[in-house]
Amino acid sequence: MPADKRERDTRTLASSRPVVRCAIYTRKSTDEGLDQSFNTLDAQREAAEAFVNSQRHEGWTALPQKYDDGGFTGANMDRPALQRMLSDIESGDANCVVVYKVDRLTRSLLDFSRIMEVLDKRGATFVSVTQQFNTTSSLGRLTLNILLSFAQFEREMISERTRDKMRAARRKGKWVGGNLVLGYDVTPQGGGLIVNQDEAQRVREIYRLYLEYGSLIPVVQELDRRGWQMKAWTTREGRGAGGSPFTKTTLHNMLTNAIYAGKVEFGGEIYAGEQERIVDDDTWNRVQETLNRNGRRGGRNVRNKYGALLKGMVRCASCDAGMIHTYVQKKNTLYRYYVCVKAHQRGWNKCPTKSVSAPTLEGAVVQHIRGICRNPEMLGEVMRQIAEQHAGRRSGLEKEQSVAERELEKLAHEITGLAALVNTPGAASRSATDRLADLHERTALLERQLAQVRRQLRDVDAERVDATDLQRALEHFDPLWEHMSVWEQEQFVHTLVEQIRYEGTTGTVTVGFRSSGIRSLCQHATEQQS
Repeated sequence: MPADKRERDTRTLASSRPVVRCAIYTRKSTDEGLDQSFNTLDAQREAAEAFVNSQRHEGWTALPQKYDDGGFTGANMDRPALQRMLSDIESGDANCVVVYKVDRLTRSLLDFSRIMEVLDKRGATFVSVTQQFNTTSSLGRLTLNILLSFAQFEREMISERTRDKMRAARRKGKWVGGNLVLGYDVTPQGGGLIVNQDEAQRVREIYRLYLEYGSLIPVVQELDRRGWQMKAWTTREGRGAGGSPFTKTTLHNMLTNAIYAGKVEFGGEIYAGEQERIVDDDTWNRVQETLNRNGRRGGRNVRNKYGALLKGMVRCASCDAGMIHTYVQKKNTLYRYYVCVKAHQRGWNKCPTKSVSAPTLEGAVVQHIRGICRNPEMLGEVMRQIAEQHAGRRSGLEKEQSVAERELEKLAHEITGLAALVNTPGAASRSATDRLADLHERTALLERQLAQVRRQLRDVDAERVDATDLQRALEHFDPLWEHMSVWEQEQFVHTLVEQIRYEGTTGTVTVGFRSSGIRSLCQHATEQQS
């Protein structure tokens, strides 16, 4: 056959083959080393591109888009590049997924089935460069499912052994590790807890504050005012950990942590603990009863029979104590007041403010909200408060993120070092397997925490407020307020205002606004206008 005819036949055959548009996916669990000029993601992509080029005669071509997930675990599908790649497959921009190894795509058989369902729906295939199978054939698909099944079985067995070991330790009242809590330190020999007397006194004060206020938000505000934070400690590597400000969630976790009552909890069961208790039974039981009565939201649903708009929000500026709502009924007339706790409990001569008429104080706060859009100085002060809150919340979250990322990096190094010992015979293999189980459990927990912190950071960034938006949102405040029920007015004020301080000697009312509440108000106004 003449050479020119063979060449024409080859071109005809190549043009008749369908084009295989390959999306090359790369992943690394940690972000360590990703700032290097040539990192592991580049190496994975280079190997995949070489494989695709070797199949060019079959119509294969590598897409220029990069689907790189650096610093993301393969235990779930919460990965931006993976989601972007699946979206491109569904739109038809890609019809083949190429990875260096199958565990770069996923470490879960269930997730793999979900990914394959997307690929099958669009007629796309999956190829692993360094493993001798691909889903373009039935045998390759079977081999891949068998390998993933055994991998998942091994992970589940490790998890079961870990849970059994932790459950046995909990039954004996032992502390099995994890983040330290305020009030306790690790014993010098490790594996146990001892009371930190200074922190223990602070824990008892926090329990007392909750019984005094009966709500989580006022206690969080008081702890923030005092500058009290969660447990801070130094790791064995000399790095700082913890020390974050209290939130509703962390305060609720602290108030329901059985460790303070000398017990340990695992799998919904309570066991007697080895550690010394910090909180007595009477205080513990009263706090749990109050939490159960108020509900998980920590007091927002507490009955407010007499429509106190500012319940749990007012502080006395004279003595820096909380002010509680109370009333006196004379004949058919109800007189409502906000009373300083210090004056109420220790005598009227202990505080110059003593009390203030509830309608008067509530009216002043409403006027303050109403005046924001009319007074440039007031508007500027509110925007300053919001900016400070935003910066403080972001700083705390960034610190949590940094601590979690450093811990994950350390765990990844240890896991890599132990992986080589798992397949060796003898006691070293069993010890390595048990330690790996602990490390994987800790890694999964940290990854969930890190994902939550990242979501919170995105939420904080989305809460930025423009002064013009705030003015526009409050332009129609008067008719909106008049049509609200008393309960709706209370919810509105609690959403918008973080704290009110009242100085009785001068009659000064200072209102601190909540950045998230301001943001919600502006969004609602924008939606109504559109």
